[in-house]
Amino acid sequence: MKLKKNFSGLHDETKEPQDRMFVLVVIVAMAALVLITIVGVILGESTEDLLILGLSFPVFGVFTMLAFKYDKVQFFAKLAGALLILVIMPMTFITSGGMNGGAPMWFIFVALFVSLIIIGKMRWVLLGILMLVICGCYYIQYYHPELMTPHTEEMAFKDSLISVLMITLLLCLLVRYEILILKEAYRRAEEQRKEIDELNKSQSKFFSSMSHEIRTPINTIIGLNEMILRENISDEVAEDANNVRSASKILLHLINDILDMSKFESGKMELTPGNYDIGKMISEIVGMFWMRTKEKGLEFHVDVDPDLPMELYGDEVRIEQILINVLNNAIKYTMEGSVKLSIQYRRLDEKRCQIIYSVTDTGIGIKKESIPYLFTAFKRIDENENKHIEGTGLGLSIVKQLVELMNGTISVNSVYTKGTTFIITIPQEIAGDEKVRIGKVDIEKNNEEKRHLAYHSRFEAPEARILAVDDNASNLLVLTKLLKATGMNIDTVQSGRQALEKTMVNEYDLIFLDHMMPEMNGIECFHAIKSQVGGVNRDTKVVILTANADSESKAMYVREGFDGYLVKPTSGEKLEKECMRLLPKDMVHAVYTDDSIVEESMSWLKDHDRKEEVLISADSVADISADLIKKYNISIIRHKLITTEGIFTDGKEIESEGLISYMTKSGNIAQNMAPSVEDFESYFAKLLTKANNIIHISISGKVTDSAYSAAAEASKAFDNVTVIDSKHLSSGQALMVLEACQMVKEGLSVDEIRKRLESSWKNFSTSFVVRDLEYMEKAGQVDGGILSITRALMVRPVLTMKKGKITVGKLFFGSQENSWRKYIASELRFTQNIDKKLLFVTYVGMSQKDLDIVKEEIEKRATFERIIFQKASPVIALNCGPGTFGLLYKKKN
Repeated sequence: MKLKKNFSGLHDETKEPQDRMFVLVVIVAMAALVLITIVGVILGESTEDLLILGLSFPVFGVFTMLAFKYDKVQFFAKLAGALLILVIMPMTFITSGGMNGGAPMWFIFVALFVSLIIIGKMRWVLLGILMLVICGCYYIQYYHPELMTPHTEEMAFKDSLISVLMITLLLCLLVRYEILILKEAYRRAEEQRKEIDELNKSQSKFFSSMSHEIRTPINTIIGLNEMILRENISDEVAEDANNVRSASKILLHLINDILDMSKFESGKMELTPGNYDIGKMISEIVGMFWMRTKEKGLEFHVDVDPDLPMELYGDEVRIEQILINVLNNAIKYTMEGSVKLSIQYRRLDEKRCQIIYSVTDTGIGIKKESIPYLFTAFKRIDENENKHIEGTGLGLSIVKQLVELMNGTISVNSVYTKGTTFIITIPQEIAGDEKVRIGKVDIEKNNEEKRHLAYHSRFEAPEARILAVDDNASNLLVLTKLLKATGMNIDTVQSGRQALEKTMVNEYDLIFLDHMMPEMNGIECFHAIKSQVGGVNRDTKVVILTANADSESKAMYVREGFDGYLVKPTSGEKLEKECMRLLPKDMVHAVYTDDSIVEESMSWLKDHDRKEEVLISADSVADISADLIKKYNISIIRHKLITTEGIFTDGKEIESEGLISYMTKSGNIAQNMAPSVEDFESYFAKLLTKANNIIHISISGKVTDSAYSAAAEASKAFDNVTVIDSKHLSSGQALMVLEACQMVKEGLSVDEIRKRLESSWKNFSTSFVVRDLEYMEKAGQVDGGILSITRALMVRPVLTMKKGKITVGKLFFGSQENSWRKYIASELRFTQNIDKKLLFVTYVGMSQKDLDIVKEEIEKRATFERIIFQKASPVIALNCGPGTFGLLYKKKN
């Protein structure tokens, strides 16, 4: 019974394929063992061979039962494989004629068993051992044939034939069974796919229905609230009404997020691009959030590039959705300080540009380890710490997917407890040459003015007659009130049947029609009106006014023949614009334009803070001349020096001469203190207020007290910070920095610059000839005994950077001046391989006379376009000492 139960696993689809294959192989193998044993007796095989075969049967039977009893199939499969390879097969080979029998073919069966049944590294280990065992068996037969049990020619023939037939049958069974397993897996996958499709359809239907049902009451709230704002009301009521409007719009966007997640999961999300006014879009977004920031005691700043075109081509709704989600997040997680929205413009060519949106807050920030999960749907980071903050966990996931759908990028830079910056880059087409008319916005002042703006109807049309059809009385009330000031005659009905009764006897200039109505829906009513026998509205323009907000619905309405499409909740402005567009022109009398709004926006204009696209940064030990730092706007983070008299900032509070003077006094020591991870995080965060991307070129990570590790660790908190190990120090590092600056000037992307720099370190030469090893001995880098020997022999070592490490390249003997000449001659021996645009001569503790000698020797051997004599930073001087200088240059490719 147990054996039958174990073998039933052959058809158990819940088991792993390897486990099921193990059952099949055991069944076939045990049957084969019985058959081979019987045949062996008939053929007169050796007693040893028959004994091995006979014992194998119960052993494998026990292994099989134990494997399924204790659910340890892989363990016993590995044990069986090892037994076959190390014991059974070698003994069978020796006792059954070796290569003159069937044993060699059974090695193939063992290899197949291991490959199909065993998983993981042990598979390859056992296969490797099997190869060695095969080689060993053939070696024994060739060099020690006396150890083999011989086969007669007849027995060898029969044994080989039977083995070939059985292995062929076994292979056919295994391959056939493997195909069967694959078919079963494919069938299950298809069933699961159909279930998922059905689930997605049900989910989409549910979300769409939910969106429709929620939009209807929101339409009433927003519409009636707009009517309140149009009245002559007190400041307090106006403030409350504005809060209701902002909250309603944010609620609407939350509903859209849920609907959009459903679309992304089903692969049905589409963009709907068109021309839009980016200034108006920004104003709308600002109006939604300024009150929320005020209530939380936060400052809200908006900075818009004055070169930004006013009219762009793209999906305005989706871009607005992205910004609302990111701003909403920033305000939620900021308890004090400020939130800033910055919009930058970067032209790509005549018709294309990049719009860069940055949202910066001074909130709680994001832990480095949480950043990879930031854009995961339904997941909120630091759940315990942020449990008091409301949210669905959908916003940023949708933002990332929308940005990628637009071929844009989103990155996050954050220092935990200090704040976060999101940078969103979206390519857009330029639709007009006129520049946007907003800059830095004084949010509170602007919105105080907007709050009390008197409402003006854009037109009057007292002769026009329109019909509104909706099964919800509240929606009809809202539409009637929003269009009341236009003077139009408005009829309302609550069903398609009532609408047909009206259209039979009354001629309308425009019809607004809801879609989801009982008995007769909006589409059916539309076609009935168009085909109504005796009806007087067959040519009347019809606008669908619906809560179905997805692009599929819009496309459907276009196919059905509607003249317009408005989504609930709508506004008085949108209703009026649709009426002006579709009503007969002779009926419409324009009474108000948007010119005054444009004029108001001019009062917002202030200076724009323009960010660099890429900023290059380096350590203070890079030894770059001040004029080059200024020319290329290079940012520097400074090391510090720890002395017995205090801690001093490298190159600011202490210079190399002061350090050398301090070090000459007996017992005085100094130590380099590289910036910490926290120092770099604050430094990078500050730089990102000036640039969209930072490339920090660090001193070699392999030198003592390098800042590379700290910089690399800090960069994990910033998507827009790239840290590169220069594998050099001093002005060798500076040459690499200048190379990066040139790439930025050429307009290369961050990724292109990174790739070039990571492979270009080999093109630079960094070396120094030092007076002696005294300062390296003080820094603990060499033994005092070595210092004594080098001084006695007047050895002048040359320190060279090799693959990021400081090594002793050459040794010169004799006077210091003589060693200088030898060093210069050695470095400039092959001038044809040197890029002669720039040479750094970086030195420590040398007089002008000394430098003149060095310059004279250089000019004898090569002509450079520019030679910069650069005083080394105190940190470099700490390790080299006075009388040190180096020639640092770029090699030709």
